[in-house]
Amino acid sequence: MGGSVASAASTPRRPAVPIADVDSGAARSRPTGVGELDRVLGGGIVPGAVVLLAGEPGVGKSTLLLDVAARAAFSARTTGGLGPVLYVTAEESSSQIKSRAERIGAVDEALLLADDNDLATILGHVEANAPSLLIVDSVQTVQSSQVEGGAGGVAQVRAVTAGLIRAAKEHNLPVLLVGHVTKDGGIAGPRILEHLVDVVCQFEGDRHSRLRLLRAVKNRYGPTDEVGCFELTDTGIRGLADPSGLFLSRTTRDVPGSCVTVTLEGRRPMPTEVQALVAAASGGSPRRTTSGVDHSRVAMVLAVLQARLGADTSTLDVYVSTVGGARTTEPAVDLATAVAVVSAARGVACRQGLVAIGEVGLTGEVRACVGVQRRLQEAARLGFTKALVPAQGAEDLHAVEGIDVLTVSDLATAVRAALP
Repeated sequence: MGGSVASAASTPRRPAVPIADVDSGAARSRPTGVGELDRVLGGGIVPGAVVLLAGEPGVGKSTLLLDVAARAAFSARTTGGLGPVLYVTAEESSSQIKSRAERIGAVDEALLLADDNDLATILGHVEANAPSLLIVDSVQTVQSSQVEGGAGGVAQVRAVTAGLIRAAKEHNLPVLLVGHVTKDGGIAGPRILEHLVDVVCQFEGDRHSRLRLLRAVKNRYGPTDEVGCFELTDTGIRGLADPSGLFLSRTTRDVPGSCVTVTLEGRRPMPTEVQALVAAASGGSPRRTTSGVDHSRVAMVLAVLQARLGADTSTLDVYVSTVGGARTTEPAVDLATAVAVVSAARGVACRQGLVAIGEVGLTGEVRACVGVQRRLQEAARLGFTKALVPAQGAEDLHAVEGIDVLTVSDLATAVRAALP
């Protein structure tokens, strides 16, 4: 009759309750002991939440989570009332994880290791040990015997993730999953993986740099515009509550070709030093080499400098780079880039204690950018005493103690103010 299928009703496991009677404390975040990770997660990890940490091979995902596991294990052991931490490695052996833990000082008697890639066995470990935190490294290498196909396939990743989420919700158990990424930086496996989990974090950084950045791409329990900074060393990974030391060079303040700006990574102001070098071309076409800044925006700034200020670099090699492996693509770096290039071309160093913030337009005007107040407060905290900011929107700024603010509306005025 019409082909409709009727669904049989079943008795619910838990009755529906009035919303006023629901215990909201169960969703309160618990600090992990790693301040920069807590910043990104919104204060800590929520019991029952499933967090996916994705990143390129060798960026430090396993090292970070091993440090988190050891700190959580120490907290569980000393606080009491909490179970141990279970670290499941599906890629490496327990002895490999143990040697890394010894190297970074992440050994604790309440940290349990298991090397297994079978979902049913992992869930058995959860039942047997009743952990307060579960870490699985990595979700693409775990497989379920109830699903056909090899580990990492669409069906396998969906089944494994669904099984781990079910265990997390039933036991009110926070789960941290390590995820691989593809060549273009996307999370490997089906897109449903990102939809199933509660939090998706991206761990990124240049393998030739010590700096690592952690960003929340999706977060059901907190903001997605916070950034955590870490430094990867031979003895492990440590959070950087104040990463300015990595991005500023203390020895080149009086050298031409350097200008400091303050970028915004999410809601976090980050000081960034832009360095430029203008040299005679060695033959052939002049070079335009950039590192850490957007290549097309640098080319645009050079064209504006030539057209509006007469600063001709068309026959010269121009190199523009940031300090400490910082990467930024926001337009607010344009003004610092322009000042650094003119400083290098003229052989005149910028004024002491100066930061430059603003976007440069094709007509040579300096345009407004977001978060100028926060940028100025960070610059003042770091000891800078002068700031160039766009005149547009400056009427909404409040005075910041210790820093003189000069509003500029065009690039020529900004360059004259920046260079003595």
